[in-house]
Amino acid sequence: MIKRLILASGFLMALTVSGQKKNDIQAVTEAAKNLRLAMISGEKSALESLILPELTYGHSGGHIDDAKEFVDKLAGKKSDFVTIDITNQTVNIVGTTAIVRHHLYATTADMGKAPGDVTLDILLVWAKVKNNWKLLARQAVKAEKKK
Repeated sequence: MIKRLILASGFLMALTVSGQKKNDIQAVTEAAKNLRLAMISGEKSALESLILPELTYGHSGGHIDDAKEFVDKLAGKKSDFVTIDITNQTVNIVGTTAIVRHHLYATTADMGKAPGDVTLDILLVWAKVKNNWKLLARQAVKAEKKK
């Protein structure tokens, strides 16, 4: 009888953890979508609501922005994304951390530059703060050319 109770308890715990993980994957996917939309709009409050103050935001060219620089560049249109399309996104939850990888294709109209196209592979690290997912780190690399 005790073995059955232990087995049943373990099964219920596994179901609970599995359900929480699915909910977290959905929440992180939604947060990543909201980040994409905020980067296009450049809306300062939307950007700030999605990131942690400790954000480290790595560009494919090697420059690293802190949270303030990240928000200021987008809100001030120094970095201006006209479109951002995301493909091949994966989300992995490890405790209260989420690792998101995706391919990004964007059109840009950065201040002082000619319009451009950007093709990157992105790594995002999200941290769960209370019940919200906040961006802690981002690193972009130039996408490998298809042969």
